[in-house]
Amino acid sequence: MNFRCIAAVLAATVALPFGMAHATDLEVTHWWTSGGEAAAVAELAKAFDATGNKWVDGAIAGSGGTARPIMISRITGGDPMGATQFNHGRQAQELVEAGLMRDLTDVATKGHWKDVIKPASLLDSCTIDGKIYCAPVNIHSWQWLWLSNDAFKKAGVELPKNWNEFVAAGPALKKAGIQPLAVGGQPWQATGLVDTLMISLGGKDLYMKVFKDRDAATISGPEVAKIFKAVDDARKLAAGTNVQDWNQATNMVITGKAGGQVMGDWAQGEFQLAGKVAGKDYTCLPGLGLNEYLTANGDAFYFPKLKDEAKSKAQDALAATIVDPKVQVAFNLKKGSLPIRGDVDLASANDCMKKGLAILAKGNVLQSPDQLLSADTQKQKEDLFSQFFANPSMTPEAAQKRFAEILKAAD
Repeated sequence: MNFRCIAAVLAATVALPFGMAHATDLEVTHWWTSGGEAAAVAELAKAFDATGNKWVDGAIAGSGGTARPIMISRITGGDPMGATQFNHGRQAQELVEAGLMRDLTDVATKGHWKDVIKPASLLDSCTIDGKIYCAPVNIHSWQWLWLSNDAFKKAGVELPKNWNEFVAAGPALKKAGIQPLAVGGQPWQATGLVDTLMISLGGKDLYMKVFKDRDAATISGPEVAKIFKAVDDARKLAAGTNVQDWNQATNMVITGKAGGQVMGDWAQGEFQLAGKVAGKDYTCLPGLGLNEYLTANGDAFYFPKLKDEAKSKAQDALAATIVDPKVQVAFNLKKGSLPIRGDVDLASANDCMKKGLAILAKGNVLQSPDQLLSADTQKQKEDLFSQFFANPSMTPEAAQKRFAEILKAAD
């Protein structure tokens, strides 16, 4: 190559955006497959493609419980993807400790992640032995009750202001031929509902004693027994839902076939996609209308170690893109989640998202069970509560006893 050609190549390299000089395809695996989720993913893909690289979508249908074992198997089996979704917490800890995931500390330092990512617990979940191994993409909270305004109007009962009023309205909804509570058959849905009742009905102190301190007397005591009585109420209200996926249950609320659903704020994406307006067509009650504490869970992307230098550069580009302020706004407005940055403008957020932002601004945010418990312990909880919702003969007392056993042995 002559000097003129070399100069031209160098000039082109300088002019290219971050990562474009080493442009390549990068497979990204995730479990975002509902309509609202797909719209949000498209925003990430568009932003990453703008770096000159190409997002190769590796969506896995189902849920995290279905997708994670496939993702982990590929990474440990020597067939890693370029990037993969996990929830905030300890789901990827063993992969990091095995030396299979990339250290993103340099990218994080250049992007000043420690200064802009709020709350700090999100980045703490990505940090092991002082090194940062993931890029947080959103904040999700489980503690939301979604209500169909039309369903309650049809049933001739006033729209509930909290969980207790919702439970009381159950008989009127049933009489009107409306499913009171929609809960899909995926095990994580029942588990998330129970965890939500623990914090929203029990309060911050009880929640922390159970999931952080794992106080045996509290877990086996009368306060938690009241929570399991509420879980039994939820089981009765959910009987007959007959759908599997969470977004199918959300659709029952959207179409007025169900009165309500306890589901994370990602449900907003489905309402938006259906053209529904918060406050008019549906109502959202953070903290189930009983308190203003939310858990700061959500999603983050991890990057398996690759031998291809160009793909490693593309991984850096994707990590930086995920945390970019404009990308944070575009993605989270579609996803229904909150941004991981405290310095972005969300003036166009809908009514429900603004409620979540207000709670976040007050600092009423707690770590989620995914952050406080190991993946194995979470799986045992899923097995328990899936069985509880599927088997009406299991008593709340028996479920609480098994729950206590699981947390006593938790790592």
